[in-house]
Amino acid sequence: MALLSVPDRNIQVSEPKEIQQFLKLRGIFFDQWSCDIHFEDNASTESILKAYDKDLLPFMKNGGYETADVISINSTTDNYDAIRTKFLAEHTHTEDEIRFFVDGSGLFWFNLETEPVFNVLCERGDLISVPAGSKHWFDAGEKNPFVKAIRIFIDMSGWVPHYTESKIELKYLDFKVERK
Repeated sequence: MALLSVPDRNIQVSEPKEIQQFLKLRGIFFDQWSCDIHFEDNASTESILKAYDKDLLPFMKNGGYETADVISINSTTDNYDAIRTKFLAEHTHTEDEIRFFVDGSGLFWFNLETEPVFNVLCERGDLISVPAGSKHWFDAGEKNPFVKAIRIFIDMSGWVPHYTESKIELKYLDFKVERK
């Protein structure tokens, strides 16, 4: 279940409908899909995508998305520290960044400039779409990362990060998710 936090205001929201409404007001699409299939770490991209065809294909068709793949990060991921560092730097994309979490979790941070920085802990079953041009960063965790997510694209070149060099993410490096 997702968790929304606004660290500078000491706000935390765990109710899915409240999270969805908060994000919708900020132009961020969030949904929760049924996620009852468990995959081994070595599951193929094809088997994961096939398992979610019933939700994935209509979503892609309605949004004009052309391709999907699977990202899998865990404690055995080669060069994880370098990958994490790349994800942790605030950046934007030229198209929406869409992730459906089939397992594990990760923390999306948002810096919309019109309000305090906030984050959403996405977990199994959560689907989030970061709008093109939105300043954000992602953390799979410093220790024992575990993310298995479907990534959805119009064109994979739109997923190339454009770093802002703001360094705002450094202010939040010590943030720890704690459910109240």
